[in-house]
Amino acid sequence: MKGILSWGTHLPYRRLDRSTIAAVAGTGGGKGTRSVASFDEDATTMGVEAARSAVERSTVAPESLWFSTVAVPYLDKTNATTIHAALRLGSHVAAFDANGSVKSAVGALHAALSMDAPALVVSSDLRSGLPGSTDESAGGDGAAALLVGSSSQGVLLAEYIARGTATEEFLDRWRTPGDNRSKLWEERFGETRYAALAPTAWAAALAQAGLQASDIDHLVVAGTHDRANTSIARSLGARTEAVVDSLATTVGNTGAAHPALLLASALESATPSQVIALVVLADGVEVMIFRTTDALASYEPRRTVAAQVNSVGSITYGRFLAWRGMLTVDPPRRPEPSRPSATATGRSRDWKFGFVGSVDDEGEVHMPPSRLDSERRAMADAHGTIVTYTLDKLSYSLNPPLVFAVVDFDHGGRLPIELTDVDAAEVAIGGRVEMTFRKLFTADGVHNYFWKARPIRGEHQENGAS
Repeated sequence: MKGILSWGTHLPYRRLDRSTIAAVAGTGGGKGTRSVASFDEDATTMGVEAARSAVERSTVAPESLWFSTVAVPYLDKTNATTIHAALRLGSHVAAFDANGSVKSAVGALHAALSMDAPALVVSSDLRSGLPGSTDESAGGDGAAALLVGSSSQGVLLAEYIARGTATEEFLDRWRTPGDNRSKLWEERFGETRYAALAPTAWAAALAQAGLQASDIDHLVVAGTHDRANTSIARSLGARTEAVVDSLATTVGNTGAAHPALLLASALESATPSQVIALVVLADGVEVMIFRTTDALASYEPRRTVAAQVNSVGSITYGRFLAWRGMLTVDPPRRPEPSRPSATATGRSRDWKFGFVGSVDDEGEVHMPPSRLDSERRAMADAHGTIVTYTLDKLSYSLNPPLVFAVVDFDHGGRLPIELTDVDAAEVAIGGRVEMTFRKLFTADGVHNYFWKARPIRGEHQENGAS
């Protein structure tokens, strides 16, 4: 039996109030909020955060990693290898991209569930549009990761019991390479095509599972066509209360990440022996049906979707536009950083991507690691305390002032490090922080990834801080 062994999700800390859009753009906006990736986040860094949560909650090690997004940081170069390095997976673990279309994410999940060995499927996306557009306000940023395998490899939280599919070529949403926004055909046309295809895929999945629509306890309908999502959810015959919240008013539509994100949200609220149906509308219709197991009752996500929805900070529309490259602002009046060296990066791979320090004979932790120390210690999951900090208005930063702190880590180690997802006014000596994988800057098309510290907040602070 195949299924889900663990999962993890990541929603950025910042939220944009949609009601603030129209005052600047002259149109658009609406009610509620959308999630906004920070200036130092991209699809890869968000994927790392979700994947870390999935891997640490399971004793099963993946034998392959699949990464899907339509907001690729790199072309030609594999993005999945960065996630692979940040997770410190062995060189025998394959890493592949499945990028370019929203449907690629559910395709990667289906392929992983067909494999003999455990696989980690990571989906991540940043959604944008022209200022004032529906895509801009209705979109959202986020990531999700699913570790899948068989019951012989680990304890299943949800069994994969059926699938149905209906594929058709039609023009609904498209974006040419290099364009930073999607284009849409007339909305009713796409809705008509999905409405025609959904019954076929839905009936096939139910028949394979030996179920009726009324047997579905949690119905997830995800796709980038919001109007079709709503109408299809109503038409499938499931109970009204079974339809899972799309997070439209709080997070927005996270594109390629949305199917796995909503599936994770459904798993968090499900109980053992319940049936979850995932319906994905993307150039056809894919239906996947899962049944939860008794093990689900004892599974605790590192950070629940609900907790991340509620633990947020605000961002102004002007800063959102600047972060998205839609508004050109005065750059930092300092020389731009040089392109990172490939050879230097290769020599310090474990430190740069895995945040691995070293321990000397007297038990002192060194960061970066010392070549004289034989013991290595992974520090990515360590928590720490701010002992001093400064607000640096002179250093190059896309989000000045740069907040820099000296952090004492629990169980040893001290490091000066940049803080992120924080407002200058809330930084304080004694504040508790955790590590997060981010982008320092991009130079000559090369992304300089490293680790930063962020405040421990809310539920995660109570459950995870030491």
